[in-house]
Amino acid sequence: MTANSQSRHFPHGEPSSGDTPLVVLRPITPRHGTHTLIAVSHRLRPRDYTIASLLDEHTTLTTEHLTSLLFTNPTTCRHRLHLLRRLHFIDRFIRNRPGAPNPVCWLPGLLSARYTALARGENPPTARALRERQDRIYSSPTLNHLLAVNTLFVSLLTHARHHPGTALTRWWSERTTTAAFGHRIKPDGHGVWTDGNQETGFFLELDRGTEPIRRLVDKLASHRKLRAEGGPHYPILFVLPSRLREQNLHRKLAERPEPTLTIATTSPVSGPHPAGPVWRLAGNGRHRLTLADLPSNHGHPGPLTPGPPHPDDHPLRLALDAIG
Repeated sequence: MTANSQSRHFPHGEPSSGDTPLVVLRPITPRHGTHTLIAVSHRLRPRDYTIASLLDEHTTLTTEHLTSLLFTNPTTCRHRLHLLRRLHFIDRFIRNRPGAPNPVCWLPGLLSARYTALARGENPPTARALRERQDRIYSSPTLNHLLAVNTLFVSLLTHARHHPGTALTRWWSERTTTAAFGHRIKPDGHGVWTDGNQETGFFLELDRGTEPIRRLVDKLASHRKLRAEGGPHYPILFVLPSRLREQNLHRKLAERPEPTLTIATTSPVSGPHPAGPVWRLAGNGRHRLTLADLPSNHGHPGPLTPGPPHPDDHPLRLALDAIG
């Protein structure tokens, strides 16, 4: 066995060719002591660029998120993520809190941040700016909210992996959504769900029960304005922490109806998956619809209507061939 072959290990469940990631056991020292994309380019695969794109757009994802999205074996996922960390491509943190889950959270590293910025034609962040960004994510008081939002979208993508004919063809973060719709609205995210011939665009509002119900209803004013100015007719989805809070929201909506908007709600007891028949329309009784059955219309082309998703919008576009 050569010295080179001794330095490499192929994790169980991954073939030893094609886009297979290598877990390198010896320390990785880039040439001339620098960390550059060129120095590690021969080690990067389409799935790695997808990870970089997802972390750039959605701030942070857990090991479980990335396993569900891009891998079939949790051990293979962990090996690959740790290799990418040693390559300075991505980074991670664990925010330990007594009595709470402590997931491993992945975020952009020096090289993935450089790659995504340059791919957009932007100046890459400095090492100092990246450290500040990472610390800001780690310290964020809304980290749990962000992870819960990302979990919902990840569950849709995971569902699509195992159900042919379905797809989450667009997944935008709060930042991208706000910019795309002219800063009229600021939901937690936007997606387009496809099931057969049904295509449903939606805005997500994830509620953790930390603010009065009236604050949730107040958020609808910006959606009403967007709709009046020519925005798309997408349903606003409220994900609530309990059935009681969901019922209270419907009572408040009955007092302040929004005839120009489609509003749907769900809570954990309604069902296990957001693609399923878990959505209750405001003002339409207690019958629950699937995500694909919610009324949705992309609207007419314009500055406030991105329209149907393009192939490049698919959140896993760079790795679709690799993950099947």
